[in-house]
Amino acid sequence: MKLEIIVIGGLSAGPSAAAKARRQNENANIKMFEKCRNISYATCGIPYALSGVIKTREKLLVVEADLLRDRFNIDVHLEEEVIEILPKEHKIRTTKTSYSYDKLIFTTGAKTIVPKITNLEHALNWSPCRTLEDFDKIMKKGAIDQAEHITIMGAGLIGVEVVENLVELGKKVTLIEGGDGVLPMWTSKFRKFAQNTLEQHGVEVITNTFVKEVEVKEGVITSVVTPLKNIATDFLIMSVGIKPNTDLLLEKGAEHIGNGALKVNEKMETSLPDIYAAGDCASIKNTLTNEHDYLPLGTHSNKGGRAAGANAGGGNQLFKGGYKTAIIQVFENVLGRTGLSPEYLKKHQIDFKTNLIIAGATPGYFPNQKDIIIETYYEATTGKILGCEAYGEHGVDKRIDVMSTAIYGGLTIEDLCNLDLAYAPPFSPAKDPVVVAGFVSSNALNDDYDEISVEELKLALEDSSKEKYQIIDVRSPDEVLKNGKISNSINLPLDAIRKLSLSRFDKEKETVVYCAKGMRGYLAFLQLKAKGFKKLKNLSGGYTIWNKVS
Repeated sequence: MKLEIIVIGGLSAGPSAAAKARRQNENANIKMFEKCRNISYATCGIPYALSGVIKTREKLLVVEADLLRDRFNIDVHLEEEVIEILPKEHKIRTTKTSYSYDKLIFTTGAKTIVPKITNLEHALNWSPCRTLEDFDKIMKKGAIDQAEHITIMGAGLIGVEVVENLVELGKKVTLIEGGDGVLPMWTSKFRKFAQNTLEQHGVEVITNTFVKEVEVKEGVITSVVTPLKNIATDFLIMSVGIKPNTDLLLEKGAEHIGNGALKVNEKMETSLPDIYAAGDCASIKNTLTNEHDYLPLGTHSNKGGRAAGANAGGGNQLFKGGYKTAIIQVFENVLGRTGLSPEYLKKHQIDFKTNLIIAGATPGYFPNQKDIIIETYYEATTGKILGCEAYGEHGVDKRIDVMSTAIYGGLTIEDLCNLDLAYAPPFSPAKDPVVVAGFVSSNALNDDYDEISVEELKLALEDSSKEKYQIIDVRSPDEVLKNGKISNSINLPLDAIRKLSLSRFDKEKETVVYCAKGMRGYLAFLQLKAKGFKKLKNLSGGYTIWNKVS
């Protein structure tokens, strides 16, 4: 008898699973069920379709149902919702009839969380922004053509992308976030970089607050009510988070994590026999923590769906998991991240060091050079790379992908010094910023060199007497006059250090040196150390980072 494979869900993981199952097993009967009328569309492209960067709705459609039917011999059932799964009987029930299966692949995705907001049920001019149906509603309700002001709830990846694209259309935008900063996947410093960029482009950003009520007149939201202020608005877009669509299997006892995402192994098998899961309804292993984690990104959906399809079709393919690599464009700037965060490392008492550099993404002699900020987290004893974040206008994607690969390969911070990276002036300096990160961190590991982060210094100055530290600014007097300085710091230009006795300084006292970005601070550190200073630290990222997070 032919193998009967059923796929539930037709967005990303589902079509990948169905197509791979067919490539694995030419003789299987494969059915795919989707409760809506569209399959395999680019949810990540929806914000860019709002602004017209993606020109038409049709461009969002990645795979048509007929392609799966004709090329892969998949029996695609559109607008036929699965309403019950019977694992013991190996059957499903839909809104139309019932079907038997030998293997079931569950790829139902997730839905937007809509918090309880007074009067929202009486309003028409609001929508999530996650599905093609949401996109159609936003366009139909006139948000793009008619609204002058739009409020976005939720400052995650989708929320920030929507903000950017609406501003590019000329809309006035307010972004409301319940947490203490935008883009919570990043650390507070990098969140601040992103928020600064948003505000520089005219976005009103409100954090640490929630929408409790909307004022509605004749079915139309006229203002959004928060504890801080009322915001007059013409349209509300909801992007506060997602919840996995897993009730059909949770009620049958499937193992899951706290948010309801199904636990799967490396073969994408759930705890229920002959049932696989992939995509935003599944939790996969974080390969760095070895714990189940929720990583709802298209990359994992496609890879997980592919593995589930192969295994359901009789193959043996593993998907080991991920470790939170992500990237987002915020107007002219880009934020990227990969691996473990310092918050996680501190919480789990992992001894680590941090290195932050500011370097040119391209050579200084090449036109329109832009800086890139890279912060790396690595084991204090071995130098093994644990995580990385980056911010800048040029080349962030390249550096984050290099660091992600380094983490997967188990490389140390010193290994970065020996990477043979592509070099030409339009793309990189001769010393790539990733290599520079390796050089600087190697100094901290192998030499008597120490750094202090902006966050550590701020905390120290707040929690103790400012007399504890002597802070030396080694920039030129003109730089100090033009750009400002850290309070109570003493200006001692780098090029003067060798010539002076420095008798006015206490060489036994804790001393922090800083420059604009960090390099001159390092040189000053070495010279002051040679002159007998005992407790020296260089400020990572210098005054540039200090000023950005103030």
